[in-house]
Amino acid sequence: MEGVPATVLGKAVAVLRAFTAEDTTLGLAELQRRTGLAKSTLHRTLGDLVGHGLLERPEHAGGRYRLSGLVFELGMRASVGRGLLEVATPFLEDLYERTHETVHLGVREGAEVVHVAKMGGHRQVRAPSRLGGRMPLHATAIGKVLLAHAPAEERDELLDAPLARRAPRTITHAPVLRAQLAEVLERGVAFEHEESATGITCVAAGVAEPGQGVRTAVSITGPVHRFRPARHADAVRAAASGIAAMLAHRAALREP
Repeated sequence: MEGVPATVLGKAVAVLRAFTAEDTTLGLAELQRRTGLAKSTLHRTLGDLVGHGLLERPEHAGGRYRLSGLVFELGMRASVGRGLLEVATPFLEDLYERTHETVHLGVREGAEVVHVAKMGGHRQVRAPSRLGGRMPLHATAIGKVLLAHAPAEERDELLDAPLARRAPRTITHAPVLRAQLAEVLERGVAFEHEESATGITCVAAGVAEPGQGVRTAVSITGPVHRFRPARHADAVRAAASGIAAMLAHRAALREP
């Protein structure tokens, strides 16, 4: 855990960030453990967040807290929630209809990929991803695409640090990962073979945004016993290119 925030805003943000994509509600003790705030400070911060409508304390939750609908509403006002998702959704739906496997859209945030969209039907693979959840860049196909296109200094910083193992086949040897990233730039797609979780495989391609480079990627994930990612490389590349073209078109229309 990093240092305890000193400002009122910092304390409020620490509480909000304590909720992960897997959490429905959190109790006081767990919030205190995750934030490191003193109990009296945490009580006061929670009261302020409830008062401003950012947290809720429903009666049926036994005194536990949950993020409010206002947090979701504010998140959807962000550019990734409006522009990117509006453009990407038809392409993600098309990929799903072609494959009936799990389709993701992810954006890079530091050393992690944040999944901002996920589509899958009744037979979707049991992947570790969650909508709004995070995964380390080096352990996923989407992450590898984003890492390959990241600024060199940021890529080197991540590769020079220890690489966490998420599954038995996670690549934690930097030279091997560097070689894969070079191949990503050549082929335009990245592959994952049971590196984020046992039993799943994936193919991903990056979305080039006007003036932003590649900070977003789309992927298809399926179980190793039936999904052959190489067969869908062209489809995922085409979807990423289509999203990029639509974003460029929108950007051109906004120019004076």
